[in-house]
Amino acid sequence: MFVKTFPLVDEGKPVSRQVIADSPELMVVAFNFHEEGAEGALHNHPHVQSTFVKSGRFRFTIGETQFEVGPGDSFVIPSQATHGCVCLEPGTLIDSFTPRRDDFL
Repeated sequence: MFVKTFPLVDEGKPVSRQVIADSPELMVVAFNFHEEGAEGALHNHPHVQSTFVKSGRFRFTIGETQFEVGPGDSFVIPSQATHGCVCLEPGTLIDSFTPRRDDFL
């Protein structure tokens, strides 16, 4: 078993992130939204992403679709889909990416 510790990436912004686990095929990342209105800006990437809402409430946009999620909800974002979110209530999202996002290391 290989246990790694990854730094918290805060930069004084209303959203921080921390890699929880990674391998070349998979990466798991916690995104902490510290205040209402904090945003995960619209973006896309080649990775397939799954998101689990650990706590808080969020409004997500994927393509032209908007929806709200809360604790226990999960969904998948396809590769290259434009997506982002707005925090409605502070909380934490747990995202998994396949393959690993090397830009987060």
